[in-house]
Amino acid sequence: MARFKYTGRDRSGPKNGVVTASNKREALLQLKKLEVRVIGIDELPETLLTKDLAIGNPVKLRHLLIFLRQFATLLQAGVTVVDATHILSRQTESKPLSRALGEVEENLRGGHPLSEALGKHGRIFEPLLINMVRAGEASGSLDETLDGLATHYEKQHATRQKIVSALTYPAVVAVLALGVVIYLLTSVVPTFVDMFIDFGGELPAITKFVISASEFMQRFWYILIGLIFLLILGFALLRKNKETKYHLDYVILRLPIFGKMLQKAVLARMTRTLSSLFSSSVPILQALSIVERVVENEVVAKVISQSRRALEEGASLTEPMKAHWAFPPLVTQMIAIGEETGALDTMLDKVADFYEKEVESATDRLKSLIEPLMIVVLAGVVGTIVIAIMVPMFEIFNSVQNY
Repeated sequence: MARFKYTGRDRSGPKNGVVTASNKREALLQLKKLEVRVIGIDELPETLLTKDLAIGNPVKLRHLLIFLRQFATLLQAGVTVVDATHILSRQTESKPLSRALGEVEENLRGGHPLSEALGKHGRIFEPLLINMVRAGEASGSLDETLDGLATHYEKQHATRQKIVSALTYPAVVAVLALGVVIYLLTSVVPTFVDMFIDFGGELPAITKFVISASEFMQRFWYILIGLIFLLILGFALLRKNKETKYHLDYVILRLPIFGKMLQKAVLARMTRTLSSLFSSSVPILQALSIVERVVENEVVAKVISQSRRALEEGASLTEPMKAHWAFPPLVTQMIAIGEETGALDTMLDKVADFYEKEVESATDRLKSLIEPLMIVVLAGVVGTIVIAIMVPMFEIFNSVQNY
C-alpha cells in the first residue's frame, strides 16, 4: 500500500494528514467518505520502514495464480477489464500486487491497454504473461488467455514444488547433522578432555582427531560461520553475472544425482512456456526470445538463442538443439515433427506433460534414495564422535579394574 499526504477542509475547518491506499484515486475516495474536501494530495516516498522489501518477484506465485484465475472468471462473467482490475486490487492478499493493480487501473482509465499497463511492473509480471495478454487483446480472447496462463503457472508451480520437496529433506538433515556435530564438539567432547589428560597414555588416533576438531571449533567457530556466509554470498553474486551463472548452471546440470532431475524440470518449463506462447499466436521468434529470458538456466537459454538465430537464417529450430547434450532426442524429434505438421504447440505440450511426470517420478525416487543415505551419513558422523569418546573410556575402566 502507498501513503498519501493530504491537505483539505471538513466541517470543523482545515484538515491535513496521511492516508494509506493502493493508489491516488482510492485515497481520494476514502477522503470523500470522510467528508474531507481535498485541496492537495501527494504520494509520500517509500522508506526502509514503510516499503515492502523483496528479493526477486515480490508477489508469491500462489497470489498470482489466484489473480489470473479470478480475472478470467470476472471477464467471462461480463465485467469490464477496468472494473475487474479494481475489484481484484482490493481483494488480493498481496500488498505489492494490490499496489501494482491500483496503478494498472489508473493506466487503464487513462486509455492504455492492459498489456502496456502490466508491462510497467516488470518485477511482478514477467514477459511471458505480458506478451500472452497482448496476444489475447489482439485476438479478442483475453479471458481464455488469462485462464490458460493460470493453468500454465499452476503446472509450473506444481513441478517446482516437487523439486523443492525433494531437495528440502537432505538440506534439513544436513543442517541438523551440522548442528548436532557442533554441539557435540563444543559441549560434550570438552567435558572428557581433562579426564583423558589425567589418565595419560596414548590416545587412539580417532580420539586425537575429534579432540583437535573440538579445540578448533571452540577457538575458531566464527571462521566456520564466516565461511558459510561467504559461500552463500559468493554463490548469490556469481548467479547475478550471466557468464558465471552459465558455468554454475552447467555444473548443476552435470551433478550425478540431482542433475538429471533438474534438467528435466528445465526442459518441462521451456516446452510448457513455448507451447503456451504458440497457442496464444505469439510469433515464433518473439516466443523464443521470451523463453530465453524466463527459462532460468543459462545453458538452455544459450541453445534457445542459437535456435532463434538459426530460424532467422532460414534453418530448422532443432539444429542447435540436436548438437547439444542438454536436449534429449525426444525433445528434438517431437519439435521437428511439430514443425513439419504445423502442430508445434501440441507437440511441445506433450513433451512438457512427459517431463513433468518424469520430474514427479524422479523426485519420488530421489526421496526414497536420500532418506536412508542421509540417515547412514548422520549416524556415521555422530557415531565417529561417540566412538572417539567411548574407546578411551573403556581403557580407563579396564585400567581401574586391573588396579
